[in-house]
Amino acid sequence: MKNLFALFSAVLIAATLFLHFQANAQVPQRMNYQAVIRDTSSYLVSNQEIGIRISILQGSDTGTIAYTETQNHIFTNENGLLNIEFGGGAGFAAIPWSEGPFFIKTETDPTGGTNYTISGVSQLLSVPYAQYAANARTIHYIGENYGGGIVFYVYDEGQHGLIAATVDQSAGIQWYNGTYRFTGATANGIGAGAMNTALIIAGQMPDNQTGDFAARACVNYCVTVGGVTYGDWYLPSSYELDLLYRQKTIVGGFTSGYYWSSNECSSDVNFATNLYFYSGYTMNCYYRKTHLYLVRAIRKF
Repeated sequence: MKNLFALFSAVLIAATLFLHFQANAQVPQRMNYQAVIRDTSSYLVSNQEIGIRISILQGSDTGTIAYTETQNHIFTNENGLLNIEFGGGAGFAAIPWSEGPFFIKTETDPTGGTNYTISGVSQLLSVPYAQYAANARTIHYIGENYGGGIVFYVYDEGQHGLIAATVDQSAGIQWYNGTYRFTGATANGIGAGAMNTALIIAGQMPDNQTGDFAARACVNYCVTVGGVTYGDWYLPSSYELDLLYRQKTIVGGFTSGYYWSSNECSSDVNFATNLYFYSGYTMNCYYRKTHLYLVRAIRKF
């Protein structure tokens, strides 16, 4: 036999995927690959410098090459174990994992070069499906028409974010429901507006069951898009309102007036926070809850 070595076993070990979502939603990825190298007598090839070419075959163990890369001057350890990362080359992120099955083919040069004299093929099972699931995830973006409105903020690599209604819910409405009282609506940050809105509704509705006020205008808003009705809108927190202001051109439909947030002034029962959409300046504890200001509802996803 010309081959002095034979790839006796190549076992794909629970690979770790390193995902980094770019703005263009491309997904560069790498996988850990481990294989045990043995000679024709089944002895381990230990502490040996080798060169390797790795290919992803689509359809069968002799199928079309969907991706290939080479690595040189790498070493087995004392147990004959080869441990490398692959998938950094151009084209790996574009592998159509939904169109499997897929196989991994390794070609090895035991002298560390590119004269590949031994080879082995094994089928990929769970790892590509994990890759496919990652690639199949929808990556949301600012300006996207989604969830009944326009996405104006995203986080968790585009998996979650905030959506603004496409129109104002009021061109002029008071913050309170006719009675000055503390509602406890002082939380701020992402999602805080939903809690604030619930507190305002609970605290102010007993004052006038038919009254119109900012939080109620948001809670009463609903829209049906594509057969789905979205009704979980709320009055944004001061922080969320500022994020909305920063994307006002993309979202659209705003005026240059004052918009209510769901934050009331913690030091004075008479005042609540709003933001001036002409300048982006937040008016904290400056205007009374009786003022008639604009309202734009938002929701989380």
